[in-house]
Amino acid sequence: MTGLKAHTTRTMVNLKDIKRAQERLRGVAARTPLIPYFPPTQNPGTGPELDRGQLWLKPESFQPIGSFKLRGAYNKIASLSHDERRRGVISYSSGNHAQGVAYAAHALGVKAVIVMPSNAPRLKVECTAALGAEIVTVGPASTERLRKAEELARQYGYVIVPPYNDEQIIAGQGTVGLEILEDCPGVELVLAPTGGGGLISGISAAIKLSGSRAKVVGVEPELANDAQRSFRQGEIIELSAERVSSTLADGLRTQSIGPINFEHIRRYVDDIINVSEDEIRAAMRAMVKNARIVPEPSGAVTLAGWLFHAKELPEAKKTVAVVSGGNVDPVLLAQVLSEG
Repeated sequence: MTGLKAHTTRTMVNLKDIKRAQERLRGVAARTPLIPYFPPTQNPGTGPELDRGQLWLKPESFQPIGSFKLRGAYNKIASLSHDERRRGVISYSSGNHAQGVAYAAHALGVKAVIVMPSNAPRLKVECTAALGAEIVTVGPASTERLRKAEELARQYGYVIVPPYNDEQIIAGQGTVGLEILEDCPGVELVLAPTGGGGLISGISAAIKLSGSRAKVVGVEPELANDAQRSFRQGEIIELSAERVSSTLADGLRTQSIGPINFEHIRRYVDDIINVSEDEIRAAMRAMVKNARIVPEPSGAVTLAGWLFHAKELPEAKKTVAVVSGGNVDPVLLAQVLSEG
């Protein structure tokens, strides 16, 4: 584990950037709804859960590619010049961002190359290939993916579309925050999955820059808790590939958050909490059975945080938990559901 000092001269995304992204995404990304979540053993509005107020789930699993990643990827590629699009784009991802880039590139008529890890879920690899992207496979470390993408970009002139450390990516993900404020103006707490930091950067910026007093809290696996450590220590902490690869939440297996994301997190995020592997599995079961929403493990971390870590969260009568994606392997899903 190493500590990396963050730069303080990064460009910060503003509200105008996020609203411009919202216009670009109109008719491309789904405007996902807020789904009320009720525990199964109680009638809505009664019992001890009343003290915690209402929880809504925002299922980004309803997007055409099954995750929020479409928002940032499309906004980034749509913002490129004609010459940049002609050269093609390259990205590096364990799955969801890969699909987002492939989908956006196909829609905009741009060649896409994706560097993916050898341990990426087979479902995500197949879906990325089906969208027309060329796939290059490397080892499991996120640093390997980045190095290979940079090497190919230099060799062939591709434009890199980062998974999270980019202002246009952050602005695209920030549209999730705008929708939450539009659909739940009095929201007091927003829970966002945290991996590389693109989603929580965008959501927190959108909410705080819009003047809302809502608290924004990130949720990540204990086994990949680089964001929490970075947030609390004031510098970027990098974890080993072996450690982060051991979490079930494959979409949150980043070894460190991006420098640009870190600046947004430090300015706009209120806290980051961790959840265990067993809690993630339990939250997946609860979401399927009680909300009829199928999440991937990364998408279930926010409900896990709400269910099992109430004492670590700010008090709130209106809470929104973002379900970042639903691209779960059917075999894994069956296994997790059978455990209940």
